Amino acid sequence: MALTNCRAMDAVFSAAFVLYLLVTTGVHGDSLTVLQAPAFVSFQKGDWPVSGEKVPDLVALTMGFSVQEDLSWPGLQAAPLFQRPRANVLVVVRGVDELNLPQSVASYPLENPVPFTLDSVAETVHSLFAEDTPVVLQLAPSEERLYMLGKANAVFEDLPVTLQQIRARLSQDGSVLASLPLNSLSRNAEADLLFLSEVQVLHDITALLQRHKHLAKDHSPDIYSLELSGLEELKRVYGQDSQQYRDATAILASVLQKLGEDVYGLYGNSAVVEVVTVKTFEVPLTRKSRSILQTRATASTDPYNLAYKYNFQYAVVFNIVLWLMIILALAVIAISYNLWNMDPGYDSIIYRMTNQKIRMD
Repeated sequence: MALTNCRAMDAVFSAAFVLYLLVTTGVHGDSLTVLQAPAFVSFQKGDWPVSGEKVPDLVALTMGFSVQEDLSWPGLQAAPLFQRPRANVLVVVRGVDELNLPQSVASYPLENPVPFTLDSVAETVHSLFAEDTPVVLQLAPSEERLYMLGKANAVFEDLPVTLQQIRARLSQDGSVLASLPLNSLSRNAEADLLFLSEVQVLHDITALLQRHKHLAKDHSPDIYSLELSGLEELKRVYGQDSQQYRDATAILASVLQKLGEDVYGLYGNSAVVEVVTVKTFEVPLTRKSRSILQTRATASTDPYNLAYKYNFQYAVVFNIVLWLMIILALAVIAISYNLWNMDPGYDSIIYRMTNQKIRMD
């Protein structure tokens, strides 16, 4: 009798332990997941937390750019000096409690999930590759729910920007409504439409890159920063335990996995794709926005004739030019001094062969 009770207790304990493992491993929380990365960008697997405010520096280091402050984080090893990824895609998903992304390079916990932007990385790209046409697309929620900002190639001019434009795009041929299993999601609800519109934008970006593959083959690196808030809106409207939220989470996980594979293949296996999942940001994000179709301001539009913005690489370039000029000046002085004090009879083979003694011999 006692043996039977012990076996029953062991079975109950084992079942409870397995259930505990399933619950604890299924919740991702705030995390940074690397979906795709080339072989020369080495992400080490480990439980090393990364701060939210350091994510832009991490993206800059993966692209081979320098940062103002050293990032002492063991999750990323130093990459080769003359190799850099051709693109970096960072997707921020808000309102996530659990997102199943099984095919990933590495995943790290995210500490201090404060809002951040990749504006510093975009400015570095524009300053280093001003003569080329780098693609810099940033997608973030605003009063119009969706807007694009930053410099973009003319290929992306037809990309839907506002929620009204994406609604019209959803009703056209080739929209995601015809291919996605909507299940409990509705085409008429406001929250559902916001989520589907963000999925549509992700689909259109990869579709445009597939039609214009020359953008992925140029020498300038491309930056994509995409912030999605549709899942957070579904969580607020329907709740975390609703069927709509679970269906949207499954759809978004598959869409992000396919996005990483498509972008990684389009850029010749030389692209880094990261997904940042946060439950909620600690402080609201405020930033100045402008349309993707806004033209670049010319010099005549500045009435104050202000100088260009200071670049943190100015000191490096200045020292290289300064010391190179000093070395060349010293070399010219040394060569001129030696030529001035040269004895033609002993230091030159030409005058030595015309010596009278040599001709008599």
